[in-house]
Amino acid sequence: MLTSSRLSMLPSSIREVLVQSTQVHGGALLRRNTGVLQQKRGIAISQLDAGKDNRERVVILGSGWAGFTVARSLDPKKFQAVVVSPRSYFAFTPLLASTAVGTLEFRTALEPVRSRRTKVDFFQGWADDVDFKNKTITIEQAVDDPTQGLALTTDRHAGESREEREAEKQRDVQKGRVFDLGYDKLVVTVGCYSQTFGTPGVREHAYFLKDVGDARKIRNRLLACFEGAALPTATDDMKRQLLNFAVVGGGPTGIEFSAELHDLINEDLRKLYPGLIKFHKITVYDVAEKVLPMFDEKLASYAMQKFKREGIDIKTSHHVEELRPGLPKGKSAEGGEHLYTLKVKEEGEIGVGMCVWSTGLMQNPFVADALNHVREAPSNLTLPSSHSSDSTSTKWKVKKDARSGSLITDDCLRVKLVPQGDSPSSTEAIHPDVFALGDCGIIESTTYPATAQVASQKAAWLAKRLNKDDWTKAGGFTYKNLGTLAYIGNWNALFQGGGGGRLQGYLAWIIWRGAYITRTVSWRNKILVPVYWVINWVFGRDISRF
Repeated sequence: MLTSSRLSMLPSSIREVLVQSTQVHGGALLRRNTGVLQQKRGIAISQLDAGKDNRERVVILGSGWAGFTVARSLDPKKFQAVVVSPRSYFAFTPLLASTAVGTLEFRTALEPVRSRRTKVDFFQGWADDVDFKNKTITIEQAVDDPTQGLALTTDRHAGESREEREAEKQRDVQKGRVFDLGYDKLVVTVGCYSQTFGTPGVREHAYFLKDVGDARKIRNRLLACFEGAALPTATDDMKRQLLNFAVVGGGPTGIEFSAELHDLINEDLRKLYPGLIKFHKITVYDVAEKVLPMFDEKLASYAMQKFKREGIDIKTSHHVEELRPGLPKGKSAEGGEHLYTLKVKEEGEIGVGMCVWSTGLMQNPFVADALNHVREAPSNLTLPSSHSSDSTSTKWKVKKDARSGSLITDDCLRVKLVPQGDSPSSTEAIHPDVFALGDCGIIESTTYPATAQVASQKAAWLAKRLNKDDWTKAGGFTYKNLGTLAYIGNWNALFQGGGGGRLQGYLAWIIWRGAYITRTVSWRNKILVPVYWVINWVFGRDISRF
């Protein structure tokens, strides 16, 4: 090992080369030497550069509603769209509840980023760092990431010290797992993680419904509970706990999953497990005083009454304190290790077969950490007229919302910067080449909901502005509320229009299904979705476990 004492004995010229060869630029590990490591990191990038053809490169971080829409909508003659995401597909999230219970197959909720129909380049990886001055992104490959397709609740490097993380980065560079990608424009659409509020055991044992891998886990667990309860050794008490399903969160995801689960049990599993249906129970827990807060009082009350008639319990103003494997304290039985105990402040400990968690969003660690400070600002920031000095002489940081931690943008979706430290807070700058939208971006002084509808509208608007280059003529982005939909089971739904109109029941269900078919991206899935609806209506849902 070359220690610091031995290093000091070397000639200054050699010492300088050795130091420069391992220099870290702003934490991004931009190696200065041109040896084997640069070759490993540069092969794919050189191929990408060869196909650029004097177009601007737009790097899009994320393949969700916002990122996928931007990538597909950019003019390939003007822009080279490059998507960087740990998952190689776009998930049509409104259909995940249906795939979790077998009403639809998983493939119908997916659209690949790489496609013969679009000219989009793709790297499967995590954005790890941003260098605003040199316009580069440091990317950590995620091809073999075991969490792909699953909801994320914490930073993948949580628990590592700064020194440990830097050492790990150096090892990843040597293995070719880290590379740098240049951009002309950057679109940050990394989304958010699932919020657990630090509740003990939730991150380890709860089932989430944010991606297709989550839906698959739920389907397997649900059917495992029924198979376990069908065993001749299962007691009535064990059956009652195995078939007790808890859903935490009274938003659209929790309510729609509860409705889909109720349909599965009463339309299909009732015929397959006739002796077990009397033991099943579905309960929705929420800390708020009512469910579906985005709907008006009348529609939310209708949903609660409908659930009550169908036998689904809704328990508002309830606080979950813990989720752990095993039976509640004081109980013992064979097979108890396959159960979970849900501890509720108002009820105590409850044995459940599955707990589905859908309580909101937390900020993506990339936004919280990598975008926290701008080490060196570019020279083309848009500054207020009162700012006397140039942008490079000021230490900037990205402006964030105090409550959610989301990136704050102007009405053209461009990221805002504010001075670090004691500089006047009234001084702000706008980065003309970095945009933020989706769940991780908020237009200043607006209260748009964190929904797929807002994200896709922002993405379509941004792509249109980039294609036409008409920023001064078009004005800023404005959200058009097209209405809110939620399925509540048994061919009933809720619809609240953007203008205040409302529908409930069967007619709203028709609108709900029609909207999902029209919003499905590809013609393949526009055909497959209704075909699977008809097949499962005629032959029943598929209850295979795989």
